[in-house]
Amino acid sequence: MDRFLTGRPLRACALAVTVALLGGCATFSTDGGFDAVQSATRSHLAQEVAWVRDGATRDTVAQRVDALLAEPLTVDDAVQIALLNNAGLQAAYEALGIAEAERVAAGRLPNPGLSIGRLTRGSEIEWERTLYLDLARLLTLPMRSEIEQRRFEQVQRAVVLDVVRLAADTRRAYYMAVAARQSAHYQWRAMDAAEAGAELARRMAQAGNWSRLRQAREHAFYADAALAVARAEQTQQQAREHLLRLLGIDGPERLQLPDRLPELPAGLRALADVEQQAMEARIDLQAARIQTEALARHLGLTRRTRVVNVLEAGIVNNGSNEKPQKRGYEIRLELPLFDWGQTRVKAAESRYRQALEQVRQLAVEARSEVRTAYATQATQYAIARHLRDEVVPLKKRISDETLLRYNGMLIGVFELLADARAQIVAVNAAIDAQRDFWIADADMAMALAGTPGRAPQAPTSPLSAVVAGGR
Repeated sequence: MDRFLTGRPLRACALAVTVALLGGCATFSTDGGFDAVQSATRSHLAQEVAWVRDGATRDTVAQRVDALLAEPLTVDDAVQIALLNNAGLQAAYEALGIAEAERVAAGRLPNPGLSIGRLTRGSEIEWERTLYLDLARLLTLPMRSEIEQRRFEQVQRAVVLDVVRLAADTRRAYYMAVAARQSAHYQWRAMDAAEAGAELARRMAQAGNWSRLRQAREHAFYADAALAVARAEQTQQQAREHLLRLLGIDGPERLQLPDRLPELPAGLRALADVEQQAMEARIDLQAARIQTEALARHLGLTRRTRVVNVLEAGIVNNGSNEKPQKRGYEIRLELPLFDWGQTRVKAAESRYRQALEQVRQLAVEARSEVRTAYATQATQYAIARHLRDEVVPLKKRISDETLLRYNGMLIGVFELLADARAQIVAVNAAIDAQRDFWIADADMAMALAGTPGRAPQAPTSPLSAVVAGGR
């Protein structure tokens, strides 16, 4: 360490004024960086978010959630509730407060140090008083502030990515819950038809008109249908609870879901160049680029402080009960005898090159993810439309023709029941395909916004190895 001491009161006063002025430059923002998160959320999702930090905001959020839960949920309402009410997302917002505190700390001068010593020699008592300031941190203050500002912006984008991820997860969970509810309804219809067939077969077997083999086959249909109903009910319960967890709702009775999935859109969005759109809009790529820029600044700061890593200045005032006071200044600096800073520079260079390669790999994977998501969405859309427009209407025409033949006594009731079961199977397949399309649509939106956890992670304090590394 080094201390710089000035013996002139005027210079000491000027130094104190400089410290006061510079220390007051870095302050906390009124919004804590949350305005950028709100703006990005409106841009990507057309939804609102709220950082609940006081009772008034909590009450407002609770009123909004209650109003949305009063009616059967749409998918957009479910996403809005999750963005307002999910406690995990609220915890993610606190990363903004941590990053802003580090940004403000980097923009302020460190507190001056004060040392007091008492020495005795016989009857003589000597007091040594030293007031010193870390000049190394003062000289690197602008660059340190810029590095932490970059990291703060990266944290903002990471929080936006958490918001987008929660929205996508909520959309998936919503479609799964509604599809499970709709599928369970049709499974109950299939079981009713199977139960009617099994009862009729039992009566015919009692009358001696049917063999035990045919009766057993009809009863097997009923047993399989009952098992399918039990599984559908379990799937419905699990999907509902998963959605409740994402919405942050305790009471399951408050959740009202519609009976059917949304209808398929008339067509897919025209995305002539989805790869380019992803390169421009993906939040994880933006965060990775910001981190790379911060590491480049970090590397420059490390190179500038590789030799003189610790530099301090201070005022010395020694007093004695027998001699006049002694005043002066002192400079303390670290002598680079054994470590010339090559290790810190080498580590900083490696981190920077590592970030560059991670960004390059992230860009390659992002393009692939978008292409895959777009192809999956298009395939699921084609399957769902084929089942809706071709298979289900065809099964219904067959059912109508079968009913006409049954009314004309050309076929028996068991053929009619078997045809009803086949139609219900086709409807369930159409429900599953419709659900898969909407899930693929949510995945496509997530691929365009960014995949969470893929951007290189910023260190807790990128400056810790620069100025403090040599201590």
